[in-house]
Amino acid sequence: MSKMTKGHSARNNLTEWLSYLESIHSVEIELGLTRINAVANKLNIVFPTSTIITVAGTNGKGTTCAFLENAFLAQNLTCAVYSSPHIERFNERLRLNKVEVNDASLVNAFETIEQTRDDISLTYYEYTTLAALLILTAAQPDVIILEVGLGGRLDATNIVDADIAVITTIDLDHQAYLGDTREAIGFEKAGIMRADKQAVIGDKTPPATIVEHAKCIGAKPFFRDENFIIEQTSNKQWLWRSGNTNFSGLTNCYIPQDNVATAIMVLNLLADKLDLSLNSAFINQVIAETKVAGRMEKFSLDCDVILDVGHNPQAARYLAEQLEQLNYPKVHAVLGMLGDKDATNTIAPLLPTVSHWYIGTLEVPRGRKAKNILESTQIDTAKVNCFDNVSQAFRMAKHNAKATDLILVFGSFFTVAEIRRLLV
Repeated sequence: MSKMTKGHSARNNLTEWLSYLESIHSVEIELGLTRINAVANKLNIVFPTSTIITVAGTNGKGTTCAFLENAFLAQNLTCAVYSSPHIERFNERLRLNKVEVNDASLVNAFETIEQTRDDISLTYYEYTTLAALLILTAAQPDVIILEVGLGGRLDATNIVDADIAVITTIDLDHQAYLGDTREAIGFEKAGIMRADKQAVIGDKTPPATIVEHAKCIGAKPFFRDENFIIEQTSNKQWLWRSGNTNFSGLTNCYIPQDNVATAIMVLNLLADKLDLSLNSAFINQVIAETKVAGRMEKFSLDCDVILDVGHNPQAARYLAEQLEQLNYPKVHAVLGMLGDKDATNTIAPLLPTVSHWYIGTLEVPRGRKAKNILESTQIDTAKVNCFDNVSQAFRMAKHNAKATDLILVFGSFFTVAEIRRLLV
């Protein structure tokens, strides 16, 4: 029996394929484009008519992608978004016109890749990225938005040349792969930019490496507070301005305002090419429509619950700012983190706001033990309980919280996914 016949008969559904993909490469993460490029060339992955937007950054990628997606769909364009990781279902990683890809399409793509790759070894992420791109090659939507998984320069999504590169924010995360300074990480993110192509930089203080790389390759960068600005005109309204373009009377956002501002710049740059009709009313329509699962996602139970996938210091600082504005009497924080994340500096911004901590062990590969998290932080031991998993932690928080309190669940996609399954 041939290798391919054997492979086909052994994997009949998406679950079996995903299990197989987890087992075929020696390491979970291996940055580099040589392997995936070789297979992509064999698959003839090309997008002759699609506008490609690649979005990198430490935080804000998912919300920026979601805003752009809603805007393009509202302008009657076809739009695909590829992102990772997922919260509940693998299918969440690829959606076309807001419809998640079905199992059959993924299985067919996996089978094609398996028949094509020969002896080229691919990581789980490389394999799934190729599957998404193969499906999109058949669909050829007007706009394809690619969310970078890790870094940028050597991320699998970077085999596709972006018409517009977007860099949201730069902060410390994934230091083992990207470097332990903002300058080093900025260089990796800057790798998605292309010569003579536009790039939108949403970070208010971008590392010099981004500026230098844009200049070195001849990219056309547009910087926050230089090429586009936002002004808060009242407690409930703000404006966005770039050159002679001005959108005023903009309403407060469900997602971070900075990411909305970055997305608006992208829309402004593509207005002529894609025949977009942009005005303040339209921007407000998209603002009202854009909510993202696991990003300041609010549920109302016996008390309010907010889920947020924030897992690094920058995301935690944003959470702290939001909680200060919300001004709940008490905040009960349910926390679970991966072992390679900076627990000390992620927890620190929230220490003044959180009344009690409920730390759970994440029961996944790379999951961190609750007691290990506690040992690496400055949390007052009188304000913390540790649990075998985050579900137990959440149940105790729910038991202790009063109707006027808030339960905040954060620290990892895995943490949010586990609790979200209890709520929806």
